[in-house]
Amino acid sequence: MSMSPSSQPPALSAAGRPAPPVVPMRSGMDRLRHVLLFELIALAITIPAGSTLFGLHESAMGMIGLGSAITAMVWNYLYNLIFDRVMTHLYRTTHKTMRGRLVHTILFEAGLQVALVPGIALYTHAPLMETFSLSLSLALFYLVYAFVFNMAYDRAFPLPHQSLSTINVTKS
Repeated sequence: MSMSPSSQPPALSAAGRPAPPVVPMRSGMDRLRHVLLFELIALAITIPAGSTLFGLHESAMGMIGLGSAITAMVWNYLYNLIFDRVMTHLYRTTHKTMRGRLVHTILFEAGLQVALVPGIALYTHAPLMETFSLSLSLALFYLVYAFVFNMAYDRAFPLPHQSLSTINVTKS
């Protein structure tokens, strides 16, 4: 006999409380694809543009870009994993509203700047304030880029959703 999902008693956890709903999250391979695509496209844009805008040789901008990309990839993976878990805990979903995307992007970039500015200053032998202006310019680019990239990525590679209306429970 088929029962509609609404007539089913809620699933209980081991403690006897209703179990939280299963929230679809990105797999490790999906997160890896996301990070690699994000960084490769960003490098293709920032190395020539940064070299021209900041008067740096392309090899120097390439080293800054590569070092920044490696740092950003590690930060991106960890940050998104933590952000999704926090969203799941607070809201029981990883779906980001427009406001959520803005908060996500700003917090990501702020954390990344804390990691990048000292490394760029050491590499370029430039004062921190000069390095900060270079890093801030890159951060402004990345704010827009990350926002657009993540929206496009979510559309190109959507999370699998399981609709309750498609689940049929058979009682024996």
